[in-house]
Amino acid sequence: MGTVTNDEDPQGIDEFWQVARVKGRRTTLGGVLGETPAGAVAPPAWAFGDSPELADELLGLVLEGTKTATADLVWTYAAAGEPVPAVGDLSIVLDGSGRPRVLLRTTKVEVVPFSAVTEEHARHEGEGDRTLASWRADHERYFRRTMPDGHSFDEDVPVVCERFKVLYSRP
Repeated sequence: MGTVTNDEDPQGIDEFWQVARVKGRRTTLGGVLGETPAGAVAPPAWAFGDSPELADELLGLVLEGTKTATADLVWTYAAAGEPVPAVGDLSIVLDGSGRPRVLLRTTKVEVVPFSAVTEEHARHEGEGDRTLASWRADHERYFRRTMPDGHSFDEDVPVVCERFKVLYSRP
């Protein structure tokens, strides 16, 4: 996860959504009943990481097909007032400048202690050398840096491990 927003560039997000929902086949065909409410409203928009540079780096891995998973702390979602992702959720990923670039669909979600994150998940995250050791070192640093107030890091912190599929990307 990263910063969740639909406020940074609502016009750009809405324009992206109008194209992405059709290209990603997330719309009805119209007809007598017309558009469904879910197809009319853009899903949450967010950027990976905690800096524009990290957002662009991780987005690049998604665009090249290397990154098909992400992880964040349960507490980060709670602090942001956001629900933990669920299978089937849609989201728009922003680049480091706040421009919408990718429409994702969540395909798998597991909440596990930090110590129980698997080698498979680390490989799907596509970061570093794609090993669990690298994932743990990098994510411990990230989680310590971004942990919400009132919490501290240990091996049992609850981690949301999310897999996703790209439905549409814009260059």
